[in-house]
Amino acid sequence: MEGFGVHTSMWTMDWTPANAEKAVAAAKGYKVDFVEIPLLKPAEVDAAHTRALLAKNQLRAVCSLGLPQKVWASVNPDGAVDYLKIALDKTKAMGGEALSGVTYGGIGERTGLPPTDKEYDNVARAMTAVAKHAKSLGLELGIEAVNRYENHLINTGWQIIDLIERIGADNVFAHLDTYHMNIEERGMAMGILDCRNHLKYIHLSESDRGTPGSGNVRWDEVFGALAAIGFKGGLAMESFINMMPEIAYGLSVWRPVAKDEAEVMGNGLPFLRNKARQYGLI
Repeated sequence: MEGFGVHTSMWTMDWTPANAEKAVAAAKGYKVDFVEIPLLKPAEVDAAHTRALLAKNQLRAVCSLGLPQKVWASVNPDGAVDYLKIALDKTKAMGGEALSGVTYGGIGERTGLPPTDKEYDNVARAMTAVAKHAKSLGLELGIEAVNRYENHLINTGWQIIDLIERIGADNVFAHLDTYHMNIEERGMAMGILDCRNHLKYIHLSESDRGTPGSGNVRWDEVFGALAAIGFKGGLAMESFINMMPEIAYGLSVWRPVAKDEAEVMGNGLPFLRNKARQYGLI
């Protein structure tokens, strides 16, 4: 999971063969090292097609997801395990290196109350079993902190570490996201420093989910902290242009966050690459 990549949400969130062809061709044109593929419907993905497509274009891949409500790990740990095993099997068949994202729950999962010990116990039990399955496949498993409006369980870097320590598996890693960090962390460097021993993946996303460099994210603090911990993982630009209605609902995105792909990729991608070079990360 090293290098510079892009989340294919720039082109599609529905990983059909036709959409995969479009997204991979576009990503290849921007000379990224890997793509992040959303597995919203993992059982339906044509893994053989994607594997061949990635090999043809010499691209690596990471997969990501959030759990549907019926298998939220906090209330249905066994269902979460079954669902995530399917997603991991599909990730392996596609040639992916890891499965990450809101692997412990759902986007939009909130009870209206603080998390309970039972919820965390259920999540830890599920993720321990899932990490074991991932290891049997030679895959890594990521845990992404998201903001309080999208999930009430894991919002900060230190909460990721608490869960990782409960799981106790060496193939589980921390996944941060600058959009969420901008809301939840006391400083942009704090989550990075808290996760220093487990951080292998970070989403580079602007404060409004639009074009990186055009908002409020303190990018020098982000890249400075990454350089300070000797970060060697995946740097993935994430911006949302083409969104399915259910994803727009979960993320509460109600207006365009950028003009078009050309604006984000033409301005945001060079901005992030320049910052990464400036701090010796690529």
